Amino acid sequence: MMGQNAHVTSPDNHRAGFACFVGRPNVGKSTLMNALVGTKVAITSSKPQTTRRVIRGIVHRPDAQIIIVDTPGLHRPRTLLGERLDSLVLSTLTEVDLIGFCVPANEPIGKGDRFIADKLSAVKKTPVIAVVTKCDLASKEQIAAQLLAVSEVAEFAAVVPVSAQSGEQLDVLGDVIIEHLPESPPLYEGGQLTDEPEQVLVGELIREAALEGVRDELPHSIAVVVDEMMVREGRDDLLDIYAHMFVERPSQKAIVIGHKGERLRDVGTRARKQIEALLGTRVYLDLRISVAKDWQRDPKQLRRLGFYD
Repeated sequence: MMGQNAHVTSPDNHRAGFACFVGRPNVGKSTLMNALVGTKVAITSSKPQTTRRVIRGIVHRPDAQIIIVDTPGLHRPRTLLGERLDSLVLSTLTEVDLIGFCVPANEPIGKGDRFIADKLSAVKKTPVIAVVTKCDLASKEQIAAQLLAVSEVAEFAAVVPVSAQSGEQLDVLGDVIIEHLPESPPLYEGGQLTDEPEQVLVGELIREAALEGVRDELPHSIAVVVDEMMVREGRDDLLDIYAHMFVERPSQKAIVIGHKGERLRDVGTRARKQIEALLGTRVYLDLRISVAKDWQRDPKQLRRLGFYD
């Protein structure tokens, strides 16, 4: 279990442990995690269900270390991939020290929020706090009304309004999370932001660039495999990355490529800039695209693309 080695008594009252954010799609979970960690870690496209991996971001403070597990939105699965994503989410929830239930300040609480609140009530041993996100998009009156509405959905250990965009109340949220973590020495070294291999993060950044500005049917249909990452011979300052995008249908491939390949070039440029910012080095990105028919429903293809049972 993730949290087990966290329960070591630390002589200086340092706390460390695991937290995760859950909520229906597009409530700002990845954006919130990135704001807390201070580096772009999880994919933050505006399309629902686009966070694929359970990527951990790590917040380092003098008094504590918060290891954040980012989960895909809980949803009612339609495909084998959806079922696999949901089983990942539920297994994550039982293995953390704290759950943050995210609800946006600028949208009324709906069926999806209640569906997730019900799921969370089944996770008996883990404390749940409510995080009212996107407060920069709501008036003071809206925020006050939402805080009240949220506290009526279920009993939460705390309710915290935040804005990941402006940074308002992020420090308060950090304090509330830390209160619920066990006393423990740091679990990760100071320089680590995430324990995902770099290739996974690079794949996520390519996927995010490919999703920007395309039609709604595409999010689930793009997978990225990074075949090779290596420093170019004789050039310490340049990293060669060979990556392959997979879609399910030729029509989707056409959308990603765009007119005369313009869109694919834009995707490559956007992804390369993000990867360079993440890795701190110049990057040559070789990006290809292929059709892998109905990969979301095929267990063998899911395994090949990195989604394990």
